[in-house]
Amino acid sequence: MIIDIYRVQPQDKILLLRMFELYMHDFSEYLEFDLDENGLYGYPYLDLYWTEPGRHPFLIKVSDKLAGFVLVRTVDSDLGPIHSIAEFFIVRKYRRKGIGKQAALKMFHSFPGRWRVVQVERNYPAQTFWRSVISSFTEGKFTDKVEDTTIVQEFTSV
Repeated sequence: MIIDIYRVQPQDKILLLRMFELYMHDFSEYLEFDLDENGLYGYPYLDLYWTEPGRHPFLIKVSDKLAGFVLVRTVDSDLGPIHSIAEFFIVRKYRRKGIGKQAALKMFHSFPGRWRVVQVERNYPAQTFWRSVISSFTEGKFTDKVEDTTIVQEFTSV
């Protein structure tokens, strides 16, 4: 399957917001999220993706159908910019079909430089996915460590 990745424009933010509810529902298995009084999880940082530099929102499509999203963050450090996957979601219908891997690889190629990918310690499927994708992308040249209650992979994309 061939995927397309589109930068989310402000007028399409509602698409991302709706898919975020599915993502947060899935993610609530690993962290203690509660629905608000309107029955929504919400995401307090979403608006910042159109107002703050270094935040990059993307929609993932398969055959012109919404299939997920990826939020990339770039922050400055003493060693230069570091890119990270802030949030990553593939709709269940498209999981285990290579869609997530294609999307991740496109992001790594689109943002050359230093990368840091973090997973929640209890989210074993995410750890397996990211280790596999990053190992394939870097030919095994990455670091993998535990920091507090997270698992972190670091590598460089050229």
